[in-house]
Amino acid sequence: MSSDNGKNRTKDLRILLTSVGRRSYLVKYFQTALENRGEVHVANSTAITPVFNLTNKHVITPLIHDDAYIPFLLEYCKKNQITVVISLFDVDLPVLAANKQKFSDAGIKVIVSSEAVINTCNDKWETYLFCNKHGFHTPKTYVSLPSAHDAIDSGELNFPVIVKPRWGMGSIAVFEANNEIEMDVLYTKVEEQIMSTYLKYESAENKGGMVLVQEKLCGIEHGLDVISDLNGQYQNTIVKRKLAMRAGETDCAETIENELLRDLGKAISKTLQHVANLDVDVFLVDGVPYILEMNARFGGGYPFSHVAGVNLPLAILQWVRGEPVNAELLTAKSGVIAHKDIDLVVLDTTSLNTVL
Repeated sequence: MSSDNGKNRTKDLRILLTSVGRRSYLVKYFQTALENRGEVHVANSTAITPVFNLTNKHVITPLIHDDAYIPFLLEYCKKNQITVVISLFDVDLPVLAANKQKFSDAGIKVIVSSEAVINTCNDKWETYLFCNKHGFHTPKTYVSLPSAHDAIDSGELNFPVIVKPRWGMGSIAVFEANNEIEMDVLYTKVEEQIMSTYLKYESAENKGGMVLVQEKLCGIEHGLDVISDLNGQYQNTIVKRKLAMRAGETDCAETIENELLRDLGKAISKTLQHVANLDVDVFLVDGVPYILEMNARFGGGYPFSHVAGVNLPLAILQWVRGEPVNAELLTAKSGVIAHKDIDLVVLDTTSLNTVL
C-alpha cells in the first residue's frame, strides 16, 4: 500500500459498533461525527434491533461467548476494511479486551480498556475492593450470604439491604430485602435469575460467589462521564444529577457543576487508567460521594452529556486520526435537563426474514 493510500485509510475511518442493541442515538452520533469521511458498520447478535434501520452496513454475529464470535468479527473487519471497533455492551468488553492483540495484528484498533480495568468494572465485588484499596467511599458489600448474616448480627450492616448479581447490568435481578428471611429468599432468587439470563456467562467463573449483598444508600444519585484519551490520559469529568431512572438506566438528568464530583472523576481516572468513557454511578450521602458502580463504556447516561455539548464520538475519531482535540468537545453546558423519549420503530423486514 502506498503512503497516500495509508493516509487516506487513516482519515477515512470505518467504524464497527458491536452489540448495538437499541442504542440508535450512538450510531447517529458516530455517523454525524464522520462527516462523510468514512462508514459506520453495526453488529448485533440478532436482527431484532432498530439500529439496522440506520445503515445497510450491518451484520448478525454469533453470540458473544460462542467460540466463533471473535473469528467472525475478525473476518468481517478484514473483509470490510474496518479500522476501529467499539462495543456498546458490558458482556462484550472482556471478550474484546482479551482478544485485542489479534485485531491489532490485523491493523484494527479496538477501543476497549485493559482486561484488568474491565474486570474491575464488570465484577462489582472487584469494584468494591478497588474502592476500598484506593480510599474511595463505597457501600458496604458482602460476597456470601454467611458474611452478610455475620455483618447483620454484629451491627455492621443494617436493613434494608440490596441483593444483586456480582456481574450485573441493567438492574437485572436487583432486589431490596427488609429482613433476614427476605434476604435469604432473594439471594436464592437472584442466583436463579442469573442462570436464566446472559449474566450466567461471567458468573460461571464463580458460581459460589455470584451474588452480592450490599448496604442500601440514601442520598442523591449522580452519573459521571469520566473521559480519558486513548492512552488513558485524563481529559474531563461531566457531572449529571439523575432525576429519573428506568430499568437501571438514566431516564432524565441535568448537567451540573460540582467540583467535588469532578475531582472524584479525575482521581478515579488517574487510578484506574481506563480509555475513552467511564460511566460512574455515585451517591452523595450528606455531602460524601459513594461510588456504586463503574462501567468502562458509553453508558446510558452519555446522551445527557452529548446534548449538553460534549462530543466524545468526534473526539475518539480525532484521537484515532492523530488530530488535536479541542477541549470544548469534552465540555458540557451546565443546567441542561433532558429526558429520554419512547418512540416506535418499524423494523427492516429484509433483515428479519433471515431470523424469523
